[in-house]
Amino acid sequence: MTDLQWLEWAQRLQSLAQSGLTYNKDHPFEVERYEAISKIAAEMMAAQSSLEEVQLQTLFAGQKGYATPKIDVRGVVFRDNKILLVKELSDGGWTLPGGFADVGDTPSEAVEREVWEESGFQVKADKILALYDRTRQGHPPYIFHLYKIFFHCQLLGGFAADSVETEGAAFFAKEEIPPLSIARVLPRQIMRFFDHHEHPDWPTDFD
Repeated sequence: MTDLQWLEWAQRLQSLAQSGLTYNKDHPFEVERYEAISKIAAEMMAAQSSLEEVQLQTLFAGQKGYATPKIDVRGVVFRDNKILLVKELSDGGWTLPGGFADVGDTPSEAVEREVWEESGFQVKADKILALYDRTRQGHPPYIFHLYKIFFHCQLLGGFAADSVETEGAAFFAKEEIPPLSIARVLPRQIMRFFDHHEHPDWPTDFD
């Protein structure tokens, strides 16, 4: 059993409860059972984190419809063999610009918008470098199951700028990488994207 097996179990329970509540609204006993399952998931996560059970129950209650993984998009942008990173206000670490995809955006539109909003640079997505399951990559635990899509993006223009979520955007050489926001990107992922930059014919990484 892995160190985060508890998280996978809790995520699966929450997912089953959410989907069950979606399709069994007219069956009171089924609703009661799925609400109990959701409560167990909240108890498991609360026991392993700093979040309160009531916070988690409220968060779960706000999730509607059939449960699927959430999508995080990140832009991988190079200039002069240096990679673009932005500094997160939330934890002071640096990361690839990006965030949750919005409903209505295509994946490429989502990442291009995120890079522009967080860094001030205009880009064009041209290749998916990696599609990872966040939990299996070694990031700190997160409540929901999440896929991370890393897009290689061509730099079109713009200037470094701050945003409501970031305070700094800069390009870093491989040996200059600052402390990272590991909830968002890991050092070995950054190194992998430098490898992809040096070998543009490599296929997409996944899982």
